[in-house]
Amino acid sequence: MHQPVIKLLVVAMMMTLGISSLRAKPLNVPVVYYKLPNGLKVVISEDHIAPVVSVDVYYNVGFRVEPKGRTGFAHLFEHMMFQGSANVKKFEHAKFVEANGGSLNGHTDFDYTNYYQTLPSNRVEMALWLESDRMRSLDISEENLKNQQNVVSEEVRVNVLNQPYQLFEWIELWKNAFTNWNNSHNGYGELDEINAATIQDVRSFFKTYYAPNNAVLTIVGDVDVAEVRKMVEKHFGAIPSQPMPPAPDLTEPAQTKEKRITQPDKLANLPALATGYHLPPQNSPDFPAIALLVQIMQGDDSSRWYQRLVKDKEITLDVTGGLNYFGNEFDYAGPMIMTTRSTYKPGHTADEVLKEMDAATAEVATKGITEKELADAKIRYRSNFYSQLDGSNGKAHLLSVLALFRDNPGQINSLLTPFEAVTAAQVKAAAAKYLVASNRTVIDRVPEPKSQGDK
Repeated sequence: MHQPVIKLLVVAMMMTLGISSLRAKPLNVPVVYYKLPNGLKVVISEDHIAPVVSVDVYYNVGFRVEPKGRTGFAHLFEHMMFQGSANVKKFEHAKFVEANGGSLNGHTDFDYTNYYQTLPSNRVEMALWLESDRMRSLDISEENLKNQQNVVSEEVRVNVLNQPYQLFEWIELWKNAFTNWNNSHNGYGELDEINAATIQDVRSFFKTYYAPNNAVLTIVGDVDVAEVRKMVEKHFGAIPSQPMPPAPDLTEPAQTKEKRITQPDKLANLPALATGYHLPPQNSPDFPAIALLVQIMQGDDSSRWYQRLVKDKEITLDVTGGLNYFGNEFDYAGPMIMTTRSTYKPGHTADEVLKEMDAATAEVATKGITEKELADAKIRYRSNFYSQLDGSNGKAHLLSVLALFRDNPGQINSLLTPFEAVTAAQVKAAAAKYLVASNRTVIDRVPEPKSQGDK
């Protein structure tokens, strides 16, 4: 049986047995954190539970800082990073890792781009050499750029343009919920802007954002810290730093009026609804309560919105979403919305769905939640957090973003503390303050009526 299934069974048993008040176990993730003279942040976490290691490089650049007129550029550049470097031919990075029993990938998000590989721990130096070579000497050529523009354009066609709903709960919702272009534009990219990128754009982006002083190197697993430090210095120490890019302006004015949008969809057979509520920043006193409120309203099939919309009223087929739709509570650095998406049944309307969502929210905002409901939410939140720490990949991710955005990966051991301290009164207040119509954007995605010829 897989570990996630076991965890869910344990959580269910704890709730059934009435021991939902159990406190979080203390964490003691070993963290060694330092910076090279060139500004590279280095995190090492030694863990000998298995003979594997994760080597991750996180760059402080994502969708939100790509140039205007170049939507999708951060994602395009992620693809460029696999096109070879001075000592590694095209696609050889992947071949080296996979030939040694490892796996790898890259990912572009709102505020970071990361490259990661997991492999046998006796191959850690090979991974460090591969990552340092492309940080130092990426092969930027017209041929590689044109090739990857074609690849990314096809990815957009397959994953977005030719799909029902076209990721409207992300792309369209963010476009309409935010007013600052850095936050609101299509991070996956518009096809004409992806194909308009020039070789000079790529070279400038690489020099500006892919410098060691704009990055975090994280090594987690079966390693010796002293030995790895020598390897890091050997392979990364001589890579020159660059002038730090200006911090992007990500500020958003407060939303004071509900935004409602209706969009036709040629490919969808059923209507769907997406809502986005603006959230307080991570350092706000309200943030831990909001995180638990998300669990209570839409965390799983026992959540209030799911029970009301799917089970009781039977007007929607599903309810999904999250505080950060594509990540967790800690891996972003700008404004965020609480996203909810539901597919609703024909014969019903978006107004009906919203009316029931608001009724469920009003119960929390006026009557509050029970202590058991709060305790159960904390267990689910805690279980999700522990699941992220399973294996070297999830642990490396948390350590990396804490170093990247907070300059303090050691916080991994105390992240749960403020969430454990949340009270039922705080959750009630958060619902009344943030889950209000004036603070949300709503998109109703409806099937476009088919013409006679399409029937």
